[in-house]
Amino acid sequence: MADGTKIEWTDATWNPVTGCQVKSPGCKHCYAMKLAGTRMKHHPSREGLTIDTKNGPVWNGRVRLNREWLGQPRQWTKPRMIFVCAHGDLFYEEVPDEWIDWVFVAMALSTQHVFQVLTKRPDRMLRYLNSSKRLFQPHEPLKNVWLGTSVEDQLRADERRAPMAALADLGWTTWVSYEPAIGGVRWTGWDFLSWIVSGGESGPDARPTHPDWHRATRDFCARRSIPYLFKQWGAYRPCTPAELKTACGATLVGRRTERGAYMLRVGKKAAGRELDGVTHDGFPQVAA
Repeated sequence: MADGTKIEWTDATWNPVTGCQVKSPGCKHCYAMKLAGTRMKHHPSREGLTIDTKNGPVWNGRVRLNREWLGQPRQWTKPRMIFVCAHGDLFYEEVPDEWIDWVFVAMALSTQHVFQVLTKRPDRMLRYLNSSKRLFQPHEPLKNVWLGTSVEDQLRADERRAPMAALADLGWTTWVSYEPAIGGVRWTGWDFLSWIVSGGESGPDARPTHPDWHRATRDFCARRSIPYLFKQWGAYRPCTPAELKTACGATLVGRRTERGAYMLRVGKKAAGRELDGVTHDGFPQVAA
């Protein structure tokens, strides 16, 4: 939990629930998983949540409710955007409904903030919010809560679209984090979204992204008047073939149906976050 963060699309992180389990290929190099098994391995909020493997720490499926942090948003008086459960997944199957109830109560009581929920399990998010046992009626969404799903390629986008569309139909603000983008996505049928964030992967084992995947996402958003934020290139940036003559660490990214792209490993900071020379910092309009 941090009041302040380097994540480009939020102002703070809040981790009332920690722990998770690998869901899909985008989880492979999860920064939260690695952190929980290394630097924060003995922190009370992370201890015992990972196992050591030859490829590094991996979530073991256990979850933890950090009760002492449930009231933190109310103590932050200045309005801010808050990334909910940045070090876990609130809708992971092992998280009890009761814990989710407490998180939603905390968000409902902190109307000065915008809460950005992100899950790889939107089907459970929909079931939870449709349940008659919930603390508020299904057709009364919290205006300060944005419900998002993370996708990394076409298969995951297709799997997660229907529950997100249903949540939008219920009146919730919905969004997508297309990060790490490790495959192209055709956004047909996603017109209901209020926001898309896209970006490449960072870190020592990062997989390169393809510029055209982000261009297509940007152009889809422009046609549909959906705010778009390009978060980062990640570890690799686009380059020219000439640059590869003297540089190391380059790779060719693409598929048979796509035009190949030369990508040079330079690190996240040097790669920057301009897409075709433009910084895209779109956000949904905050409800009054």
